Amino acid sequence: MDSFALNVFVHVADTRSFVGAGRAVGVSASGIGKSITRLEQSLGIRLFHRSTRSVTLTAEGQMFLKRARRILNELDAAWAELSQTTRMPSGRLRIGLPMISEPFVLTLAAFQKRYPEVELDLDFDNRQVDVIEEGYDAVIRSGSIDDSRLTSRTLGSFQMWLVGSPDYFARRGTPQHPSDLLEHDCIQFRMPNTGRLQTWQLRQEPGAPELGLGRRITCNTNEARRCFALEGVGIAYMSDFTVKDALQTGSLVRVLDQYTVEQNTFRLLWPSGKHMTPKLRAFIDFVSAEVPLRQSDWQLAENSPASV
Repeated sequence: MDSFALNVFVHVADTRSFVGAGRAVGVSASGIGKSITRLEQSLGIRLFHRSTRSVTLTAEGQMFLKRARRILNELDAAWAELSQTTRMPSGRLRIGLPMISEPFVLTLAAFQKRYPEVELDLDFDNRQVDVIEEGYDAVIRSGSIDDSRLTSRTLGSFQMWLVGSPDYFARRGTPQHPSDLLEHDCIQFRMPNTGRLQTWQLRQEPGAPELGLGRRITCNTNEARRCFALEGVGIAYMSDFTVKDALQTGSLVRVLDQYTVEQNTFRLLWPSGKHMTPKLRAFIDFVSAEVPLRQSDWQLAENSPASV
């Protein structure tokens, strides 16, 4: 028994006609009849009642039809799956990312080298995009995402640190408590999507007044506040992966580690329930495998000499 014989049988059952089935599969009516006869002989049962006016299924034929449809569907699914594994992913992928370069740009560059036929259309934007309505193939976002239309995969976690240059702390002293920040120059960050200043989430005693921060400069990009911190302008509140290189070289140092409590998570999200194209599957698998490997590079031990 082969898939062609099953396909002929299903078409005859659907059209109730050898002629109609022949048109569907490109075989003469007599060829269809011979195929059905051979199938019946191999099974040892009669599948159709035949007359000059109609072709109808027997009881056994009705039972066999359900199995035949299932087998053909499985064959189609297997064919599609195997064809995807042998076909090089290609085409355009629209990807949304937060407005930061690390830890993603190096991973995306590596993906492009691995899959040169895939065109990456990258949109760096901190706003909460509508993945489906705006036509994104996938997005990377931090925090919790509550959208039942999306499937997500965790890429890695990060934490926020307070950092400044050794020169700044030599001139201004090292804060010992969050309340000391009111007397320091703080590099504040304006959230691009809301226009509000970022909250520095620091541990305080119950009932303590709202944390006051000195303000020297306000900006709305990670690169700018990192640069200002490196130049000794003030103290910045930044994610670990953004400043890891500067901490390792000693260009920046951490302060108030015992009070920094904010942690967050990066997630990769894409529309649920739709057919997974080879290019999107390749992207999800590659980014999921590569970004967590870099996570160990983002995070330094709590007793790192970069802390003061």
